[in-house]
Amino acid sequence: MARQELTCDDILKELRAKQYRPVYYLMGEEAYYIDLISDYIINNVLSETEKEFNLTVVYGADTDVATIINAAKRYPMMAEHQVIVVKEAQAVRNMDELIYYVQKPLRSTILVLCHKHGTIDRRKKLAVEIEKSGVLFESKKIRDAQLPTFITAYMKRKGIEIEHKATEMLTDFIGADLSRMVSELEKLIITLPEGQKRVTPEQIEKNIGISKDYNNFELRNALIEKDVLKANRIIKYFEENPKTNPIQMTLSILFSFYANLMLAYYAPDRSEQGIAATLGLRSPWLARDYMNAMRKFTGVKTMQIIGDIRRADAKSKGVRNATMTDGDILRELVFKILH
Repeated sequence: MARQELTCDDILKELRAKQYRPVYYLMGEEAYYIDLISDYIINNVLSETEKEFNLTVVYGADTDVATIINAAKRYPMMAEHQVIVVKEAQAVRNMDELIYYVQKPLRSTILVLCHKHGTIDRRKKLAVEIEKSGVLFESKKIRDAQLPTFITAYMKRKGIEIEHKATEMLTDFIGADLSRMVSELEKLIITLPEGQKRVTPEQIEKNIGISKDYNNFELRNALIEKDVLKANRIIKYFEENPKTNPIQMTLSILFSFYANLMLAYYAPDRSEQGIAATLGLRSPWLARDYMNAMRKFTGVKTMQIIGDIRRADAKSKGVRNATMTDGDILRELVFKILH
């Protein structure tokens, strides 16, 4: 029977209960969860006095497996544990040789290896042995559709509510960069007026610099409603503020929406619940935009729009385009979508 894979929350729950494993191999494309776990271990396992002799933080490019093993075999000084953290562990050469330590790790050592932007092969013996004695955790990138859930849950843990439109504005503007997202959320919490526990679109506009009326979320809504005037006003704003509204971000968001809309046409159940399940949406009411769009765009038109977005993306990168500005490209795309 396959061993159940631990989530980030599972690992943090164990750590808070002071249930420590001798080895943590943290790997994957999403750096946020790797940092969250390793920072918790660095900040909480040892007291400030204990850290002086029992906390070692090194970088993969500056060390080797033999040095890591020798350090891990030392006993702690005047403490129950010593903590060794290897950042950028993907740069350590001959990592497979760590297996000789992992098979018989020192229980008083907590060895944390942070392997970002990649993974080790789970079929290899090193991965198998790490899972036997410690934790092998893969930090996976979350999908754009999961970002609103992440934002809402993060703010809820902080005792703060966030309006749906504010969540969508952050999702569209920042995307799936969780480290940056958390930084912006913390900024919002700090700037909330005393006694206020709710984040509004106006607050996003004031403190992060995203217009509540002129953003990708509003552009998408204008296209769904086939509001030509509003769509062109937004594009004009984007043209005047290119640094905060880059065309690549806009095209990516539009492509994601219309690609999902195409999937919605193939949903076995076209109810809110059925479309939400097909698209992996956190709540059925989030399917309403797609249901509304299905009434405005046929499946054939949606396929044409996806092709138009791809061609617009190529033009934005200079392919068969010598004179069109980003604003011209978006205006042409919006015309094609709405006609």
